[in-house]
Amino acid sequence: MDNKTMMQYFEWYLPSDHSLWRKVVKETKSLKENGITSVWLPPAYKGACGVNDVGYAVYDTYDLGEFYQKGTVPTKYGTKDEYLAAIRALQAEGIEVFADIVLGHRLGADEKERIFAYGSASDDRNRQTCDKKKVTVWTKFTFPGRNGKYSDFKWDWTNFHGTDYDAHSEENGILKFIGKDWDTDVDSENGNFDYLMGVDLDMSDPEVLEELDRWGKWYLDFTGVDGFRIDAVKHIEFHFFKVWLTKLREYSGKTLFAVGEYWNAELSRLQNYIEKSARTLSLFDVPLHFHMFEASRSNGQYDMRNLFKGTLVDADPELAVTFVDNHDTQYGQALESWVLDWFKPMAYALILLREKGYPCVFYGDYYGIPNNNLGAVKELKTLLALRRDAAYGAQTDYFDDPSIVGWTREGDSEHEGSGFAVIMTINKGGKKKMSMGTKFAGMVFKDIMEQVTETVTVNRNGFGEFLVKDGSMSIWVPTGEVVELPEEEEIEDTETTEENRATVTEEKTVGSVNEQVETKK
Repeated sequence: MDNKTMMQYFEWYLPSDHSLWRKVVKETKSLKENGITSVWLPPAYKGACGVNDVGYAVYDTYDLGEFYQKGTVPTKYGTKDEYLAAIRALQAEGIEVFADIVLGHRLGADEKERIFAYGSASDDRNRQTCDKKKVTVWTKFTFPGRNGKYSDFKWDWTNFHGTDYDAHSEENGILKFIGKDWDTDVDSENGNFDYLMGVDLDMSDPEVLEELDRWGKWYLDFTGVDGFRIDAVKHIEFHFFKVWLTKLREYSGKTLFAVGEYWNAELSRLQNYIEKSARTLSLFDVPLHFHMFEASRSNGQYDMRNLFKGTLVDADPELAVTFVDNHDTQYGQALESWVLDWFKPMAYALILLREKGYPCVFYGDYYGIPNNNLGAVKELKTLLALRRDAAYGAQTDYFDDPSIVGWTREGDSEHEGSGFAVIMTINKGGKKKMSMGTKFAGMVFKDIMEQVTETVTVNRNGFGEFLVKDGSMSIWVPTGEVVELPEEEEIEDTETTEENRATVTEEKTVGSVNEQVETKK
């Protein structure tokens, strides 16, 4: 079976010209050709900021760009019909479609309500900051523009736990509504991280649960998507998606792939969520993202042996969605942690060319981000092609040196020309003896990244001495040329030793690599 590769098809700073769904249709064949097997589309429903809403300020989940609400009919990305056309175009090419959904909060209510509430500390939501007081809050959602089409359910304060603004006093601050308690089985940051923004859904309210079940079934029937990317799961009762997804899978008869965003770099937090949600959804590998972030900004001092230590893809690869960057890690965003561009080719090799994990490619790296004057990662399509055509067979790791690491894939009989050797360093270049397997004996390899001009021949024992230049990556692929090896050749081949790490003679120095990294920050 071909290697799965997801693509996040948006970035934060896309223009608000409601053209994205049309672009998807135009690009579908190209995405397929480049090895993309699934696409994560941004939130398609109407947000509180209308045409300028990226999709996370949720207003009306039944309005997919069909009704005049929040000053616009189309969303930032287009109309309902264009959204449905984009889904059909992708699926016609065999590309699965995952819808981005946000179920924990709502914003942009149509009316205010006067109720009693208590103050909660922002740094410890379990600590009450003031006694009961009367407040005016934006909690009534009537959706007059939709006028009851698809659903006549209307939200009011009883469906929510709390909010962060009193319209009467015009004061900001977290308010917990009278008779309500935060959900307890959520992330423990700030004491209790149930509340995130807007008005927070009460996941213990039977009305809320029934409506979310109805909406989920409607959305599947209406759009025909193949799964979900689920926002901010650490702020929602941990058992909710176990129940919700199980019901939808039974209803639809589909597998319904789902991946949740649990933004925490501690592996134990992710593992706890996986256990509590009964392994019903995958999670993004946030720890791996931060390893790559740190490596890119370490001025060559990051210990490359640690890249996969404490990561989800190492601990639980079946449920790990690996990524380099996303819309939240972009410059200027709340979770800004951009992996520096010089390291991007290595980062993508780490998620695309290995056997474990479900890699997700970011739109901003594939197309570029004009808002930040960032171009596309020019090596990305080469890496995608390698994943599609050559990333098969047994994998052998050589993460045995703090500076130079690598791995090999031996290929398989089903994919002609498959197999390669990857070697990378963020410091001084060198070489590493790595095994490709005896079936490659006598085969000549070249660096497809065109960093090293010399070729490498694999010896009788299946080993080659693969080279890498300072602060770079080389990927060695078979050229198709086979040379006759001398009969008397006898080489002792072992795991990498200090001798195997002898440096390649180049004009660069460790200092010059550090200067390059510093310059590119």
